This record gives sequence, C-alpha cells and structure tokens, in this order.
Amino acid sequence: MPKPLTLAALLASLLLIPTTRAADAPADWPPTRQKESTFTDRKLETFTHGVRPAWGYAAPQRDTFLVLHPVADASAPRPEAGGARAGGGDAAKPKTKPPLYVVLHSAGHDVHSCLACTTKVGNHDIYHAPPGFVALYLDCRANKGDWWWGAEKFKGPDLSPVDRRVMDTVRWTIAAYDVDPDRVYLCGNSMGGSGALGIGLRHGDVFAAIKANVPARVEHVSMRMSFPAPEVPAGTNLPDPPICVDYSAPNDSWSKGHDGFVAAMRERRYALLMYWGNFGHANNHAQIEKINDLINSFDWLSVKRNEAYPVFTAASTDDALPWPADLKSTKPGQINAFFRWRVLADTADKAELSLFLTTPAEMKTTKFTLPTEATADVTLRRLQGLRLTPGDAVRWSWGEQSGEVKADAAGLVTIPKLKITAAPATLTVSKVAAAAK
Repeated sequence: MPKPLTLAALLASLLLIPTTRAADAPADWPPTRQKESTFTDRKLETFTHGVRPAWGYAAPQRDTFLVLHPVADASAPRPEAGGARAGGGDAAKPKTKPPLYVVLHSAGHDVHSCLACTTKVGNHDIYHAPPGFVALYLDCRANKGDWWWGAEKFKGPDLSPVDRRVMDTVRWTIAAYDVDPDRVYLCGNSMGGSGALGIGLRHGDVFAAIKANVPARVEHVSMRMSFPAPEVPAGTNLPDPPICVDYSAPNDSWSKGHDGFVAAMRERRYALLMYWGNFGHANNHAQIEKINDLINSFDWLSVKRNEAYPVFTAASTDDALPWPADLKSTKPGQINAFFRWRVLADTADKAELSLFLTTPAEMKTTKFTLPTEATADVTLRRLQGLRLTPGDAVRWSWGEQSGEVKADAAGLVTIPKLKITAAPATLTVSKVAAAAK
C-alpha cells in the first residue's frame, strides 16, 4: 500500500492545482487510486491523475498508470516500509526494500494491453516484471501527441511534458512504495525503447540501468543529451548516466541512426552494452536469441545506482557496426558484451574495481567465440567516495602496470589500453596528494 501523505505534502500538492482549468478536468496531483485487483497472482493497483502545471502541458488531461506488486511469497520483497512488525513473539527482521521495474509501452499498445502481454512468455518479453519487483506501467496513448519519443514537438535538450510526467510518477512510486532508491530500472519496447533511452539517460540520479528493446529511433535521446556534441554543453548539469543496454536490428528501419548514437556514447564515455542482428523489429526474446544470444547475458538488474562502474571504450573485442553502410548484413554483433566487474573499495582515499571477461561457465552456451583477452580504455563513473575534480592528478595501478593521469574537464579519469582477461585483476586509482604533485 502507498504510504499516507503527510500534512505538509498534502498542502504542497494542493498548492500546485491551477486556479483555472476545464470544468471536467481531473484532480491534479498526487495520483488517485481507482481500483485494486489481482493480476497473475499479484496485487495490481490502478491510478489516475491530472497534470501538474510544471509539466508544461497546453491543456488538462487524464493519465493512468498501473502498479504491480511483487509476488506474494515468503522470499519476495514486499512494498511496505522496513522495520519490525508489530505484535508478539520474536522480533521480525527488517524487510528488504523491493526494487522498481518501470515499463514504457510501444506505439501499438496502451498501459492495459502492455500489461496484458505479460500473461504469455514471448509476448513483448521486456514488459515482464521479475517476481520480486514492484513494477510501474505508464501510459502515453490516452492523449493525442503525448508520445514517449518526445522529439516531434519538443526538440532540443529541454524536457518535454511527458518526460517530466514520467519522472514525477517514478519518484512518487519510489516514495509511496518505499522501494530501494538504488535499484530503479527503466525499460521499453519500440517507441517505449526510444523513451527509455531519451528519458533514462538524462536521469542517472534516479535509474541504476536502462534497457531498450529495438528502440524506435534515437532522435529523442540525441536531443535530450545534446548529441553529437562530444562534451556536455556548458551550463547543463547531467549526472553520471545509468548503464545502457540496447539491442537493435540493422534490417529494422526504426534502428536508423544508431551509428551516430554509438559514436556519441563512446565520445562521452557513457556505459553502453549493445547487441544487434538480423532480427527485425522483434520483441520475443527466444526468437531474438536465435540470432543474437547475448541480449540477456548481462545482468542489468544487478546494477546499483550507489555503486561505481567502469566504462569500456575502444575495446579490441567490439564488432564493426552495420550502421549505416551494411544494413543487409546478417552477421550478429556486439559492443562491450564480454566485460564484467566488481567494486572492491570506493573510499575518500581510493577506488578499487575488479575487472574481468565473462567465461564459458557464465555464458553456458553461445554462438559467439568468447575472447580470452581484450584491451580497452577504462573510465570510472559514479564514484561514491573518491571525489575527483577537473585537473586532479590520479595515480593508478593494474597488476604490474602503474602510472598517473589527470581528471578531464568533467572530472573523469580514464586509464588507456588496459589488458583484461578472464582472470580477475584489480584496478586501483587514488588522488595524488598536493605535496606530491
């Protein structure tokens, strides 16, 4: 159940109601629960709401979203607040806060038909929320022109009304269901994939990772992130983005422009795992995996927003992109599919990450030949303890190798051409003391 609003929150929400609007306009915010039901043995709640003036919609509208609870069994996290339960007997252990799985539907669906897909394996598999998650299903079909991709009417880096609506709804759900704020994930299919990229990459302060199934174009993300500019434009404050997983097909016309998107992600040193193959505008994972069986090989739902991560660029194991000149290619490919890591330490003094390649034991069966070694430039992002500013001298070590580099204009440190194998090795970075510079 959502947590009750405090008096302060209620007064704040009331102050946001416009003084004039259409006579039949719905209540503004917070959302109103319209229905509670059961869906596939999981509790389902239906909410409706109007618009907040801050979103920038030209006219009032009504929107619907669905909250699907975790599977109700002893092992699944519950969406209640943590802490011991009231009552006699032994004190209960604090409950684990559940993660949140956020879904954006395709242009061919609305929020209800999107959820209905999840009753059958193979029907838009990206929509299927894991059993231990709270799941948020949003809608953009009810109101004309209110599309996820947000690029037709709202060009440029500024957020569109639908971008703002999505983010306020996600933040409300995080608070109302007391979910783990460090385990919030965004995904989508087709138009929803475009939205996952365009909305998700801008909000690394909220999302741990995002996953886009055959995103319908990359204009949305390119505009919101000011691609292809190699650096974040001056005056723009963008947090370290979530780790991005994208699987697209060169024989899908909606995939056009991925060459520019990949180039911009590399130039900015953003974390991207990309997979492609001749599977068209598909949404059935089993069918896609017949072409490229790597699409689900990376556990994107294990990424945490409060943990550092490495970005791999210029990797020797990256395949050549089929975009834009080889769209008839039937050869599957990947970018950064084989790299893995663990955070060992992240303090004010140093950061240590174990880097390694995936192994046959982890991959089980794959049509790809797994590399035994790879070279890549490694950039560290989302550092929690080690704080770096532009120009800071940083000492690094990697096995018998060591050296010094300087943090770039964004405060990022990149160690070039590390040789990575399946045997875990530790990358250590630390700031050089002022007296030692």
